[in-house]
Amino acid sequence: MLQNGPQMGYRLRTSAANVPMREKAPNVASPRPEVGAAGLTERADIVVAGDGIIALAAALALRGALGPQGRIVMAADPPSHGAGSDGRAFAIAASGRHLLGELGIWPALEAEAQPIADIAITDSRLDDVVRPTFLSFAGEPQGEGALAHMVEAQALQNALALKADAARIERLPRRPSAITFAADNVRVSFGAARAVEASLLVAADGGRSFCRETAGIGWIGWGYPQRGLTVTVAHEREHEARAYEHFLPGGPFATLPLKGRRSSIVWAEDEKEAKRLLALGDEHLREEIARRFGHELGELSLEGRVVSYPLSFGVARAFVGQRLALVGDAAHVVHPVAGQGLNLGLRDVAALAEAVAEAALLGLDPGAAHALSTYQRARRFDTTAMGATTDGLVKLFSNDRPALRALRDLGLGIVDRMQPVKRFLVAQARGQAGGQGSGQVSGQAGGPQPRSQLDPTERRRTRPKPLSPMPRSRD
Repeated sequence: MLQNGPQMGYRLRTSAANVPMREKAPNVASPRPEVGAAGLTERADIVVAGDGIIALAAALALRGALGPQGRIVMAADPPSHGAGSDGRAFAIAASGRHLLGELGIWPALEAEAQPIADIAITDSRLDDVVRPTFLSFAGEPQGEGALAHMVEAQALQNALALKADAARIERLPRRPSAITFAADNVRVSFGAARAVEASLLVAADGGRSFCRETAGIGWIGWGYPQRGLTVTVAHEREHEARAYEHFLPGGPFATLPLKGRRSSIVWAEDEKEAKRLLALGDEHLREEIARRFGHELGELSLEGRVVSYPLSFGVARAFVGQRLALVGDAAHVVHPVAGQGLNLGLRDVAALAEAVAEAALLGLDPGAAHALSTYQRARRFDTTAMGATTDGLVKLFSNDRPALRALRDLGLGIVDRMQPVKRFLVAQARGQAGGQGSGQVSGQAGGPQPRSQLDPTERRRTRPKPLSPMPRSRD
């Protein structure tokens, strides 16, 4: 299971939320574009490849790490015509919520974010009349005590994009066409007419990362004989901030509360059954979803269409290369059974921002090997452990073998009676468990020295400040 560093959470003292947005900051990284035989060449501190949630969060966090004079450039193709919300929603853990707060994003989301106060886990067959709860977790209905907060994906994307625009983060409407890694910089080309040279390239360009492949970083992974499905439903009764995880023979079926009498459903089915479901008309599909959902919340109605996607596991053989850092799906892809994919990516962002801030504190190059190795040490254990955990859960619960069912139900029941174990699991889900390797860098063995141990002359010449510890969670 994943573990976390000795501090429970971190915040950017010089964060994107605090960067002056109305004044034109001097640009030391790009005094003037150069025009040569290869076309226009610009200079930046960091290029972020991608335009999704993790890419936007990375750009904002790195802007905070470098300070207002740092130049961050994002690069990705514009959304395809007609692309819109796919109805997804995310369970944001406490560690992710803290990061979004430091980026100045959380206040714009908080009113529409639905806290998860309780989680109930069942293990049953599709047509069982009663689904006994074998394991439950209780938090608090509001604030820091909530197990997580549900946020709709489009709202999160929009809030991050607005903040990036306010922070004057440049967004090039093209993805890289070629990348050249060198000892002192990385050159990111956009066709023959334009290129950006930077100290660091951050790959936030998804599971099929062009940046990762260009750098020659290997990938270990496999697909599952399942498809993921997600849809939003409305229901008659209040959900009372409770989430359910029904382990069914075809795969896990999670119902996650949203604001109002609405829930987000995320589930997995074997490929043949998923294909059958997607071919059904709306009413028959609603009935099939209701069979899996249960009757606790009354009649259901679908909001929007069901979105389907392949499920897989994968992890990069390295999270860094020469002048390159991988974050989010470019570094790791996990099964959605534990709802931790986005949270892992946000912890990547926090760890990378802290490593870059520590490098800036010491007057070092943010793309040099020291900062990158600090980031990799912080994140490898966390992501590998979570990947192994989700893979094990899928293989353990996505079947209907009677002996295995009896054994796993016994195990769930035992865990439900062990309060210290439950508190530890809750802390893990929040991204706040004790231990090493969380993606939180401060105080980690082998990382940068704590500020108290730095030479005073080093501290006096700093402008950007690194991440600082937040108070421990009660869990």
